[in-house]
Amino acid sequence: MNALDVARWQFGITTVYHFIFVPLTIGLSVLVAMMQTAWYLKKDPLYLRMTRFFGTLFLINFAMGVVTGIVQEFQFGMNWSDYSRFVGDVFGAPLAMEGLLAFFLESTFLGLWIFGWDKLSPRLHLATIWLAAIGTNLSAYFILAANSWMQHPVGYRINPVTHRAELTSIGKLLTNSTTLVTYPHVLSGAFITGGVFIVGVSAWHLMRGHEVALFRRAMRLGLVVSLVAAAATTVSGDLQARIMTKQQPMKMAAAEALYTTSTPASFSLFTIGSLDGGQEIWSVRVPHVLSFMATGDPNGKVEGINDVQGSYERKYGAGDYKPVVPVTYWSFRLMIGFGFLAGLLAIAGLWFLRRGRDSRWFHRAALACMALPYLANTMGWIFTEMGRQPWTVMGVLRTKDSASPGVGTASVVTSLSVFTLLYAALAVVAGVLMVRQVRSGPPPESGDAASDEPVPAFSY
Repeated sequence: MNALDVARWQFGITTVYHFIFVPLTIGLSVLVAMMQTAWYLKKDPLYLRMTRFFGTLFLINFAMGVVTGIVQEFQFGMNWSDYSRFVGDVFGAPLAMEGLLAFFLESTFLGLWIFGWDKLSPRLHLATIWLAAIGTNLSAYFILAANSWMQHPVGYRINPVTHRAELTSIGKLLTNSTTLVTYPHVLSGAFITGGVFIVGVSAWHLMRGHEVALFRRAMRLGLVVSLVAAAATTVSGDLQARIMTKQQPMKMAAAEALYTTSTPASFSLFTIGSLDGGQEIWSVRVPHVLSFMATGDPNGKVEGINDVQGSYERKYGAGDYKPVVPVTYWSFRLMIGFGFLAGLLAIAGLWFLRRGRDSRWFHRAALACMALPYLANTMGWIFTEMGRQPWTVMGVLRTKDSASPGVGTASVVTSLSVFTLLYAALAVVAGVLMVRQVRSGPPPESGDAASDEPVPAFSY
């Protein structure tokens, strides 16, 4: 393996690891705000204790996301300096807005929320968690705007003298059609993650008979949010697939292992290809489904890998423009499959709750299914990034031209090894803190939670 290959592995590992924490942070920020709103309106002490319990889990996860996110951004200067030099004027704009506006908003008001329980009025304290949640979701938007520009570059020009990309319209960048469909999809996936997380934690306590009233209420909230978010993920994913077909036809063709253009095109449930991923040997397909997913028309035309390869060669010159088809194909299906199972979990859970059944079978299933949204999110990002290859910026800059020219293989291997060990240690710390907090349960009820008096601060 050369330096480029190791740098790609390092970026992939750190990105996937970072994104373990991001969806839960986005989802829990709003869900905890909803819990505190319910306490503020109803003055029910159960909602207060629920807020403080899941709020502490949110804070642990938020801290881990910040640490891993900072390390991820350092890589642009470490291993991808040519990329940073070429697109820094464009790519840096949304990242700067994320840091100066969104992250400042969420970190400032999150601090006020943590330390303001016994210092701010209940109404003002409630406003801090909502502002922190808004900042968290704004942060996601700006980061996705930067990533969407890599998928579909708009609002820029190439300076003929410096040979660098320069931003010409921040409005076009922030309203990129790719961003407008990607953001709802990522957001709904984050709410599934937050909802299933609450369901799993609640199931663990209900299996042991702990705080039954509180955790049944929390489980109902998690199940409803998960089901609504699963439906939103399906709709937004369908819209995203149609945009992707227009902007990145090779990615859609690779996602289906479709080598020849078809009208109509069938959806592959299972495909066996050659060892090099160059051709299909055998597959099980459902007629018309791919055409509908890609175009909205069950008889629509979908371009195949070989035809897109030919058009790219004519447009960009000689080269191999196919991604790793087996990775793209299976990550796409695993993303859909894991997300579908998370939706089924929500349906089953609501059915049990409506019938008033306290099913230990469902509690065990809910605990095991906590991994489903994480797996779906991970597969989704692997598909998104691997399906774009060999481009770093689609149609503008190739990955092989983005790496740092002065960084050798030994240097990247060293940093990869250090990061891997560091992340392993962080995983242990995060796991211990989360498990310890879950086992400790909600804080005991203290004082008159139904009054307008301040309540005690968090205890760690």
